[in-house]
Amino acid sequence: MLTLQNIIAPEPGVCSEPDLYYHATGAAQICQQGSGFCLLTGSRIRFDTYFNLFNLGTWTQACLLEGLILEITARGPGEIRVLHLRQGHPAEILHQSRPQLHPDSPYQIDLSALLSGTPEGLLALELVALGPEKLQLYTARFATRRQPPSLPRLAISITTFQREHKVRDTVARLDTFLARSGFGDNIHVQVIDNGQSADIRAGPRVTAYANRNLGGAGGFARGLLEAEDRGFSHCLFMDDDASFHMENILRSYMLLTLARDPQTALAGAMIGNRRQWEMWENGAYFDGSCHPLFNGIDLRCPQAVQQMELRSTQARPATFYGGWWFFAFPLAGLRRHPFPFFVRGDDISFSLANDFNIFTLNGVVSFQDDFIEKESAQTLYLDLRNHLLHHLIFAQLERSALGTARIACRFMMRSMLRCKYESAAAQLMAWRDVMQGPVFFDRNIDMQARQASIRALIKQEHWQQNTDTAPQERRCFSRLPRRLRHLLGLFSLNGHLLPFWSRVGDQIVLEIDDRGLVFPAFGAARLTYRNGTGTQAYTVRHSKARFFALAWQMLLALTHWLRHHEELKRAYRRGYGDMTTRPYWEAKLGPARAPRDQAAE
Repeated sequence: MLTLQNIIAPEPGVCSEPDLYYHATGAAQICQQGSGFCLLTGSRIRFDTYFNLFNLGTWTQACLLEGLILEITARGPGEIRVLHLRQGHPAEILHQSRPQLHPDSPYQIDLSALLSGTPEGLLALELVALGPEKLQLYTARFATRRQPPSLPRLAISITTFQREHKVRDTVARLDTFLARSGFGDNIHVQVIDNGQSADIRAGPRVTAYANRNLGGAGGFARGLLEAEDRGFSHCLFMDDDASFHMENILRSYMLLTLARDPQTALAGAMIGNRRQWEMWENGAYFDGSCHPLFNGIDLRCPQAVQQMELRSTQARPATFYGGWWFFAFPLAGLRRHPFPFFVRGDDISFSLANDFNIFTLNGVVSFQDDFIEKESAQTLYLDLRNHLLHHLIFAQLERSALGTARIACRFMMRSMLRCKYESAAAQLMAWRDVMQGPVFFDRNIDMQARQASIRALIKQEHWQQNTDTAPQERRCFSRLPRRLRHLLGLFSLNGHLLPFWSRVGDQIVLEIDDRGLVFPAFGAARLTYRNGTGTQAYTVRHSKARFFALAWQMLLALTHWLRHHEELKRAYRRGYGDMTTRPYWEAKLGPARAPRDQAAE
């Protein structure tokens, strides 16, 4: 049988939120030796969780399964139940038995009858200890009898830049996992070292490449070139700062192996490191801006998880895309290589330009710093560039000149209303750069000149050591009822249309969760932002002179944009075709360079 997914437990260094893995009543817990779960008499454990539900709808939509088996390896007396969870129906018990379990004889439950008709819903395993001996669960897995005629060859491509310790640890974990895996010989890890500092030890399952630093786009473009040259059938793009269970690899590989559609791709979810119980993005679509799906879902709540997973099998938006923190896709039929964005937006355009059939799968997720933590004038510059380009390039996103310009104006006004004039200046620079046409991206492919220009802008909006752990606040307008505060902030442009606002406006402190939002800044003339730990902060202040100077420059940019929009659109559609090809990246990156001691494959 082929294992589709295993029941897994919390793992130090990845995630330690138990409610994401199991729900227990009574004396049920993870065994001290880390070898499964232990239950004392009368206790119960249910795996109706984000990591351990089996999404019958997703697996059967994406894959051709020949039989479905739940196999349990355990010791002791207990009751086994298999629950079927469907939209609008109470939980149904599909199977209930009380076998005497022994690890030498795994207990199998045939669920193949569920595959007939239109399979739907979620499956969850539940165990009850009957005593007097403890019930110990060693392993449990969902499996299928289908044996495919051939297995895909998967290249795991990790792009890294000066995160040496993190990427070495990830590669070591992958290498160990693949060495023990039954399909490990069909998977190879490629490390694209943009910083040329990672010092990755080569091996039969690992190859490192020293690469010119052209950002994530250049790193993943190199990974794609190498995967194609070495005859891989699929590629998995992965960030160097992500933590994840090795189960990610198993589930992804099995979904690609058994896929009905040769264009099947898999988009991993993302959860932030600050709140490991909260979904940041379980797939996303782009239209005017990025729309992360299921953002904010509390993964500790079984009902919320079940609703998310049941909805994830429904039709996806036409502009659905997968983030490159974890994105697996086929190489056959690839239409476009990455566009040289440097970073930010390359994953969106890659999904939109290629004809992938993208799925998500519960438990396939990366834990990493969320975008609020990473926000800076540079990331805002990069975000606005790609937002404008997508609407210029892709017919399905086409808008009028004014409709697209609203995106740039909205980006800048969001910064200006929060007194973040330096960020707004960087965004204005991004808008002007886009109006130079695709030649700008070719000439600035390494971003060195623009990074220097953005650094020169930033005087206040950067993290500094926070020496004032209890800053004084002055709140008056920010204590108004929410609706009144919103109207005041909106119609006064947060005080920029009111006299003496720098003197009478509030002085407030905002935590990291409010950093990217406009409303919490309404009513304030001085804002202090603090990071997640409170150890760093920065302060921005109201300035009418800077606000209206930027507003005037924005008006000039808008006039130029409206005049040249059609010309820009034609230029970018031609340029995108030229700059997303294999020959383009071969010319920019040159021949691959591996360390001298690189082991032969």
